[in-house]
Amino acid sequence: MTSNANLSTIEPMITQTLLTAGNAKIVKGEELGYLTKGIHFAPADLSGFEVCRWRSKGCTMACLNTAGRGQMQNTQDSRIKKTKLFFEEQFAFLDKLAKEITSTIKSAKKKAMQAVFRPNLTSDIAWESVFFDEEKPQTIFDKFPETQFYDYTKSFGRMAQFLNGELPSNYHLTFSRSENNQKLVEMVLAMGGNVAVVFRDQLPKTWKGFEVVNGDENDLRFRDKQGGYIVGLIEKGLAKKDKTGFVQEGINS
Repeated sequence: MTSNANLSTIEPMITQTLLTAGNAKIVKGEELGYLTKGIHFAPADLSGFEVCRWRSKGCTMACLNTAGRGQMQNTQDSRIKKTKLFFEEQFAFLDKLAKEITSTIKSAKKKAMQAVFRPNLTSDIAWESVFFDEEKPQTIFDKFPETQFYDYTKSFGRMAQFLNGELPSNYHLTFSRSENNQKLVEMVLAMGGNVAVVFRDQLPKTWKGFEVVNGDENDLRFRDKQGGYIVGLIEKGLAKKDKTGFVQEGINS
């Protein structure tokens, strides 16, 4: 982490928008009264910095980074710049992020909506360990204690902290299954956590004995039934070509 002393060299990057509306599923939440925005980093190590420490081969290949606007080169360039700014000028990045969150909250209130945020749209960063450059260390969750944040994660450690009440109360996590973490999936479910699983073509009613809820109706995972449910997602984009086992067959089991 570096200081934001030399602002002149990063001003062009700071002026770029950090928060985006994300994807069509996120927009569905507006019908329920939620205005959702999140951060699209360049996933994996595309920027030269690793942002998905717990990724598998399957999820790396199936990443939605190239979905929608992600197919455009200028979008990819923007995500790479954004990622580099986070790692190289983190305090400046966080200051800009706080301003955008504040602005989004105000905009949502004018529309009689609730602003919610997903910091890891295409990453798996432990935001609970990212602090502002202030006399009293604060995370983004401390700075906006009345605001709901949520993410998916493949980190069992982070998920266990969430389930044990050790993460900020306004940060919700859903564990994400991949082709190589089945034991961890079973542990999370046994602990009462929800697990996102990608299925082919259709969603089953049950998966390995656990009830499946439709995670494609919206992106508001903190509104899902809690207590050991499978959040079913239909495969999209490059995931349709998956042969690693990351995508499960949509049949009851």
